[in-house]
Amino acid sequence: MATQEEILEALEDYKLQCNSNQRLRRMQKDWSRVIHFICNDTEDTFTMEVIKGEITEVRAGLHGPADIVVTADSETFCDMFWGDLNPTQKYLRGEIQVKASQEDIMRLDAITMIIWPDV
Repeated sequence: MATQEEILEALEDYKLQCNSNQRLRRMQKDWSRVIHFICNDTEDTFTMEVIKGEITEVRAGLHGPADIVVTADSETFCDMFWGDLNPTQKYLRGEIQVKASQEDIMRLDAITMIIWPDV
């Protein structure tokens, strides 16, 4: 089980990785969303704000209305944000649940292919 601090650290690392990927930033330049992450084993929650393809903020708690809600266990979130696993397999097995529009789910798939191509 990962702690809130570990997940925040992983989210900050993911933020840096995404924001420094110019291909991803160009591809997502018209995408602005609020994403809520809910840990189903610890009840910790987190918010990520994406504005024009840039992750501008990650913080503990649920802030603002969510466009996307992702639920998984705390270890999965840490492993995913640190790049130790590709979330697609866990999503297909139901270990990660995503509530979002079809367009947003397709965007998340594209981000996954760019950020974790070899995982």
